[in-house]
This record gives sequence, C-alpha cells and structure tokens, in this order.
Amino acid sequence: MSIAILIVLVLGILGGMYMPMGIAAFLDEASSYMLLILLFSVGIDLGLNRQVFSQVRQLGFRILLIPLGVILGSLCGGAIAALITQMHFKEGMAIAAGLGWYSLSGIILTNAGNPVGGTISFLSNVFREMLTFILIPFLAKYLNSYSAIAPAGATAMDTTLGMISKHTDGKTAVIAFMSGITCTLLVPVIIQFFL
Repeated sequence: MSIAILIVLVLGILGGMYMPMGIAAFLDEASSYMLLILLFSVGIDLGLNRQVFSQVRQLGFRILLIPLGVILGSLCGGAIAALITQMHFKEGMAIAAGLGWYSLSGIILTNAGNPVGGTISFLSNVFREMLTFILIPFLAKYLNSYSAIAPAGATAMDTTLGMISKHTDGKTAVIAFMSGITCTLLVPVIIQFFL
C-alpha cells in the first residue's frame, strides 16, 4: 500500500504540472468530498467496535499524553533541524509547529512576513504527511500501534486516520483521532508563540 501511495503521488505531481486550471479546481473540491467519505467510513468502523469508547473513557486525561509527546517530539525535531541548517531557532520551531498541517502552517508564516519560512513549512509538512503514509505500516508492525500515531501529527484526525485504522485497532484509531484533534487545535497557538 505504501508503494502504491508513492506511485500515485508521483503520478499526481506529474499530472498537476500539465493539468488545466479548471480540472485542478474540480479535483480540489472533489478531494474534500472524498476526505469526508473516508472519515465517514472510518467512523462506521469505529462505531461497530463498541468496546473502544469504554476503553478510551477509562484512559481519561492520559489520552492527552500522546498528542503532548507528538508536539514535544516535533518541536525537538524543529530545534535540531534549525541547528543543522543554521536557521534561526524560533523559525525552525515555528515550521515544526505545523505538525503536518501544511496548508495552515505555510499560510501563517507567509502572512507573518516570512514567505521563505512559509514555503519551507508547507514543504516540510507535506513531506511529513507523505512519510507518515509510508511509516505507519512499519511502526505498527515492528514497534507498537501507538507509535504509528506520532508521525501523523494533526493529520491523525483526517488524511492519515484511514491508514492508522487499517494497520492498528479500533482503540488506537480513536486515540489517533483525539490526538489529531488536539494537535489541530494547538497548531495555530504554537506557531504564533514562535513568531
């Protein structure tokens, strides 16, 4: 599946380079509906497993440890990347604070007067999502199901939720969804903190 995703992505990039703008606008709108269908099907899968919600309820506030770890890990990665690339520390942290939400993080940095940082944020978070699709099956198989949530960041509530659900179990998918929501809500706050 990971190889198929990479092939389709490359074909999409090549197709996008030569596609008329009218078709691109249609596909952008169609992809929103496809994402809703994906979330609906994952919701059905979660709803069929009635034990999942009672297990998550038992976890209580401990369920927030995963998004906290995702955020701290991402920010540490941003700090290390800033040191390696000799980028300003706060800029590296702001870029990493996108947590995979490339459309928003790039816009926030660009609107803050840093178009280069906005472009880097967009690209790094797109690459994060691509790597997440590749890593989820391996992390779930060779480490544990919870480690498959970490690379997804904010996308654990939408685009990568299907992969997480497929390669883990219902309980992990619900935790991933909650982690994604938490990360999504905090992305704008964390990025603004480092601007």
